[in-house]
Amino acid sequence: MADAPNYGLIGLGTMGAALALNIAENGYPIAVYNRTAEVTDDFIRNAGDLASRLTPTKSLEEFVQSMATPRTVILMVPAGPVVDQQIEALRPLLSKDDLIIDAGNANFADTQRRFAAAADQPYDFMGIGVSGGEEGARHGPSIMAGGEPAQWDRVGEMLEAISAKYEGQPCAALMGKGGAGHFVKMVHNGIEYADMQMIAECYSLMRDGLGFGTDQIAATFENWNEGPLSSYLIEISGKVARATDPISGGPMLDAIRDTAGQKGTGRWTAIEAQQLAVPVPVIEAAVVARNLSSRFDARQMGADVFGTMPQAISSDGIDTATLEKALIAGKILCYAQGFEMLSKAASEYGWSLPMPTIARIWREGCIIRSAMLNDMAKALEEAPEGNLIFAEPFTTMLRENEAALRDIVIAGFRAGIAVPALAAGLSWFDTMRTRRTPANMIQAQRDFFGAHGFERVDGKDAPHGPWGSKG
Repeated sequence: MADAPNYGLIGLGTMGAALALNIAENGYPIAVYNRTAEVTDDFIRNAGDLASRLTPTKSLEEFVQSMATPRTVILMVPAGPVVDQQIEALRPLLSKDDLIIDAGNANFADTQRRFAAAADQPYDFMGIGVSGGEEGARHGPSIMAGGEPAQWDRVGEMLEAISAKYEGQPCAALMGKGGAGHFVKMVHNGIEYADMQMIAECYSLMRDGLGFGTDQIAATFENWNEGPLSSYLIEISGKVARATDPISGGPMLDAIRDTAGQKGTGRWTAIEAQQLAVPVPVIEAAVVARNLSSRFDARQMGADVFGTMPQAISSDGIDTATLEKALIAGKILCYAQGFEMLSKAASEYGWSLPMPTIARIWREGCIIRSAMLNDMAKALEEAPEGNLIFAEPFTTMLRENEAALRDIVIAGFRAGIAVPALAAGLSWFDTMRTRRTPANMIQAQRDFFGAHGFERVDGKDAPHGPWGSKG
């Protein structure tokens, strides 16, 4: 089987099909299998010149037998039980040193479990996070791998070849063992949720507060994309605002129902942050905002009962320059929280997460790619465990833009325009620079009703208050 492929991919949905073509195009012949044979036939039929590098198979047995050993099997199936079922079906068919790679949006805890289980099996296991959507999967995603160094040595060249490139450098790297890759991808998606929510809040302030039409909103985003906010999400926001609905002929945005969907990765980020006791309030606010958007009927009732609140905010002296500065500050605070979460996870799970490398591989291919990540990579190189708000140039940028963020949040509150993510970032920032928080009151209350004790500011050994009997 000298001419047989070493690589194979299971699951020819949108992402799987795109990834298979990317692998083939970069010079790696690959076997493919999909549970529905017609999907495989259509995929090969539409593969064009790349079909000669693809080996279609109609059964799992044929799929495994079509590959040369040692095999590398890439799973692009729905996250959760389906992955376990697919691994179990493959297990008796695989040989020693074969490698299974789960490249779906798996929960990192599942990847940790599967990685540990593989230790008693003839096959090896890796989990990789792939970001960039269909376009990224086809032409170059950002890839965050989790596994052993020896496994990376085996497949790293291929993963780097198919990844996005930033100034010639591949946006793919090994994050650490077990679920490290999927954890980093999870946090990426949490930041993505927050970034999108803050952009949506700025859109709302322009639409409902400043009375902008979609063309003016589009022009604002296009202008912002030429400055510090230059990023994929700002770029597509301008294109979205500029688009025309082919059915009504009006702005496309006006035809879209305001109920945001989600696949759960942002929620996973918020849940895991609570488990790690690391605050990521901007991400949490973004998750809550999506959940609230889905409560469509309740929101209509609220508007009927309490009135629709949004009012013009032009009298507050708010303009697009102020909005831009506020979004710059909000973005810095969001990323600072995300990288702090990664740092805490590295300590908790014994990973040596390459913090500067994470920023670098996010510069191209992934959804949150932005110009700011260059400076973030440099800052993390100097202080990989430090918080970005204490690193230049971000300290200076926050000093320059914090007032605008405060003005925007206040203006939104006064006008009744919800700005939960921007407000959460501001509250986190204010807490991070507060010498003495009101937590002493909380500790006194806890000691009063539960005798939980507290630390004294003078360091003396008197861990309870003079409350008498506890109520």
